[in-house]
Amino acid sequence: MDLLRQLRHFTVVGEELHFGRAAERLGMAQPPLSQRIRELERELGVELFDRSRRQVRLTPAGDVLLGEARELLAGVGRMRELVARAARGEYGTLRVGVPPELPGSVLGAVLTEFAAKAPEVRLELREFTSAEQLELLAGHGLDAGLVHHPLDPAAGLHSGPVIEPPWGVVLPRVSPLAGAGWGGEIALAELAGQALVTHPREAAPALYDATLAACRDEGFHPVRVATARSPEVMLGLVIAGHGVAFSHPAIARKEPRVVWRPLRPRAPLWRLVFAWPARAPHPAVAPLVEAATGILRGHGTGALSASGPGDDSADHAPDRRCCPASSRRATGRRSRAVRVRRAAPPPAGGAPGCPRVW
Repeated sequence: MDLLRQLRHFTVVGEELHFGRAAERLGMAQPPLSQRIRELERELGVELFDRSRRQVRLTPAGDVLLGEARELLAGVGRMRELVARAARGEYGTLRVGVPPELPGSVLGAVLTEFAAKAPEVRLELREFTSAEQLELLAGHGLDAGLVHHPLDPAAGLHSGPVIEPPWGVVLPRVSPLAGAGWGGEIALAELAGQALVTHPREAAPALYDATLAACRDEGFHPVRVATARSPEVMLGLVIAGHGVAFSHPAIARKEPRVVWRPLRPRAPLWRLVFAWPARAPHPAVAPLVEAATGILRGHGTGALSASGPGDDSADHAPDRRCCPASSRRATGRRSRAVRVRRAAPPPAGGAPGCPRVW
């Protein structure tokens, strides 16, 4: 840092070409300033100023140093600014886990809102189940994750407010239970005699158990339980008559062969929460939680919770494709970085060379 101070002093003298004015500008006496310049010349082994005449002039070596010093000092100033902004959560990269069942339209709305709050923070999304996210959060492989609630108190994580997005049942359009179509409430007891399509238990054990318990408590005892890791597989099983499923309305909205109906009462609840490491949290987590909570709760996004398959907004829901990320999880499975763009619905086969997500 002493060299930087010397370079600052040299730059002012080089700009003023007068030691008295330079000392005044720097707020110091002239003799210490002259001593600093002499020390810099001895360190570099060259003369930086021609003092043989009454007017102080830069030598060729001094002229080169002046340009380099200005560039170096500007870079140091930019470095300090970026570091300070990163510490305030205004710059850098935020690694966030999202569950596979998060609808693309909801994710796109979250990204747009966060970009407005922190335009220079790069949001790196990685798609994992809740169990996988909790493992990565514990090892600081993620800065934050959207996971199922409740959390284990011993996990060493802090969390934001509990989020209860719109939640309902997905039925084949030809089912007698489809009724008048989208929007009409249905009680769990009315699903008696149906099979259930849900996520594998290992993906979110607490949610899986709570879902089946809520079904039993309300009089719905599934005749069998089929599992699906992705929304596409879930919708395919529902369309084929292998059961009903619980989901966010935006997942079912793009498929004309199914109907989504809200549950009465709202159980089993799909309760989510943002979690992050309690130790050394990323400063950009706070604006992310603020931006995403209202979107996920359905505030100001009525189209996400009430639109049917024919709604125009569904045709412009963001398309999520996946690509391999550079890091691998401890299990050896490649993580997936998710990007969002406005596009037409993806083809049935998905993006070439990588699995489709939605």
